[in-house]
Amino acid sequence: MSKVQLYVYDLSNGLAKQLSRQLTGRQIDGIWHTSVVVFGKEIFYGQGICITEPGKSHHGRPLQVVDMGETAIDEGTVEEYLTEMRDHYTADKYHLLDFNCNSFTNDMVGFLTGGSIPSLSTDLPSDFLSTPFGAALRPTIDNMYRRPVPGATPTPPSDVAQSAANAAAASPNPQLAASLLQAVATRAAQGQQLPTPSPSGSSTPSTQTLAAPIHMTTNPSSWQSLLKSHRAVTAFFTSATCSPCRMIEPVFEEIARSKTQGRSPGQVAFAKIDLGTGLSSQVAAEYGVRVTPTFIFFLDGKKTHEMKGADGPELRTQVDLLFYQAFPPHPHQSLSLPAVQSLSLNPILFQQVPALDSVVNKLNSSIDASQTWPSTVTKDSVKATLSALVLAYLKARFPPATDDPKKPAHNVLATTVLLNKWAEVTSALSEALTPAELFPLADLWRLALLDEGIGGWASTANNDPVTLLLPRTDSTPPRNYTLVVLRMLSNAFATVSLARKVTGTALREQLTAFLVRTLLHDDVAVRTAAASLAFNVAAYLQKIRVEKVRSGRSVEVDGGDGDWEVEVVSAVVEAISQEKQSEEVVHRLTACLAFLLRLSPLYEEHLGPLLEVLQASATLKSKLGKGGCGEDGIAKKNVRQLVTEVAEKLCP
Repeated sequence: MSKVQLYVYDLSNGLAKQLSRQLTGRQIDGIWHTSVVVFGKEIFYGQGICITEPGKSHHGRPLQVVDMGETAIDEGTVEEYLTEMRDHYTADKYHLLDFNCNSFTNDMVGFLTGGSIPSLSTDLPSDFLSTPFGAALRPTIDNMYRRPVPGATPTPPSDVAQSAANAAAASPNPQLAASLLQAVATRAAQGQQLPTPSPSGSSTPSTQTLAAPIHMTTNPSSWQSLLKSHRAVTAFFTSATCSPCRMIEPVFEEIARSKTQGRSPGQVAFAKIDLGTGLSSQVAAEYGVRVTPTFIFFLDGKKTHEMKGADGPELRTQVDLLFYQAFPPHPHQSLSLPAVQSLSLNPILFQQVPALDSVVNKLNSSIDASQTWPSTVTKDSVKATLSALVLAYLKARFPPATDDPKKPAHNVLATTVLLNKWAEVTSALSEALTPAELFPLADLWRLALLDEGIGGWASTANNDPVTLLLPRTDSTPPRNYTLVVLRMLSNAFATVSLARKVTGTALREQLTAFLVRTLLHDDVAVRTAAASLAFNVAAYLQKIRVEKVRSGRSVEVDGGDGDWEVEVVSAVVEAISQEKQSEEVVHRLTACLAFLLRLSPLYEEHLGPLLEVLQASATLKSKLGKGGCGEDGIAKKNVRQLVTEVAEKLCP
């Protein structure tokens, strides 16, 4: 008997936690390296299988030690297992994302205890690759670990640099990403990345050997753990001497990569079981597998189908069938919705450029008249920032001759110094001035957020204008402030990373409360702006769902989104029922409702019954008749078509 421990290290030394949201738009707390400690030895995979005294490896002291239980296997048997594994876990097969220390650790813990390591380590590659930044960076990482193949043309350095540039552009913070990726691309191009080959290892490129998240299974315990923790599992039984296996292997890897991209942990897994490795033959015997290649498909832990032979098209068909059974398509996918599908998913933006000098002068007058002032800044320094920096930037970025305010006439960039000073000024003014006095400041930010560079900065800043100005809407702000903040929030959707932040859990409650109130405002301009913001929120959500469907992924909702969707749908239906004046408001709200309903994972269980209770179909159709909206009802043909389609096809 021996205690089994998992040592966890962060290869980034805290940088992942600090910078991941800026680079990927998602919080990643660490780049995890793991090792197993058993019989007084620390065992890990890097330059092959390595053994050292606990805590004495080049990784230093572990960040965390996790108790994995005890093993009843004797030390001699463990040594025999490691001897077999050395032919499999060779240095030249190592890959940062696909086949790494966590692959080995998970396999060994399964052998020792029948368990598995925490999913934070095994799911990290999938989490990273599901981000636009990760997907764009994949070619660069692959090139770092690609071994020379005799007769093959080396990857040109320009291609490596281009993949790095693509990844930088996909990051919410391209400038930071570009600086880091330049070093990565240079290292890949210079060939400095290759580990020392293992004498027993093959020269097969690792990117042709494994693909995330293929699970290498070498014993019954790790196999059962995998089967229990994933809903849909495809198992590939192979062997080193099987020529047809080598032919079908790239197809299996490509299917695994495409089918797992962006899926939540615990949904799907692709397992590779080499009958000549470890105790894999016992797994094969359990299902009567005697020939390779054999593929077996499992749904909720139960075998559904078995396929023998290297038939690529049939393998794709069977995987598609398994996914159809595990994740049936949304019922709306079979509906013909021409009016809904013709709607643009682009956000509604408020691009009018005001008289900038007048706006700043009005703000300066309020500053001079303020009787309460924070001690952190002076009035003169605030006014100087507004006039010398903010006003100068906005005039250069949005000159009067510009036909499209979102497209600058000149290449004018807002510097980090400017934005930080502007944020400091905004923080002071949000404390010192009333909402009635703050609306010129919100209008300046409304214009600035049309610049995607500023939107990207705001998505990562703690003192961005949305965070500072939205809370001032908690009470009943005056009409001007309400209107301008609604338009500012709408323009936040000009930048994807800022849209993600605005709709995220930190701001969602405030945003929703403000939106629900303003959808029923007495002023038609405020209702129009609120309907525009509601449309932008729904269009952002719809774009994500459509992309998931197109890529063959399931549409899901996290634990906190369900109640939120019900609340917003209820508010939109009520706002449509109350709107008698503006056809434009009805148009935007109906489009918003269509996006909230179409492809929603909550539709059948929650939203459908809710719509029946609210009599949403009758409410929409009432807008078409006399007095429903305007004297004779909705007049525009395209709006009438949309209202009719949503009422008849998306509302029970």
